[in-house]
Amino acid sequence: MKLNSKRFVIRKSLIGKNAVITVNFKNGKTATYNHDKVFEVMKEKLENMNCFQKYKSYTASNNVPLIAREICE
Repeated sequence: MKLNSKRFVIRKSLIGKNAVITVNFKNGKTATYNHDKVFEVMKEKLENMNCFQKYKSYTASNNVPLIAREICE
């Protein structure tokens, strides 16, 4: 599954679907990542975030989070 987005996103509904997401940030930067691989790296952090528990998603609108940058293209 390939998706395009304007922000970096991790969603509970996409876990296990092997989604590849390409992000076009408003500052002109682009990143492509495998949702499941990034989720595994960020899992502990995400599971402790209120927003992830309440809304079942995490987004970043300006850049890829530092913890995930080395596995994003």
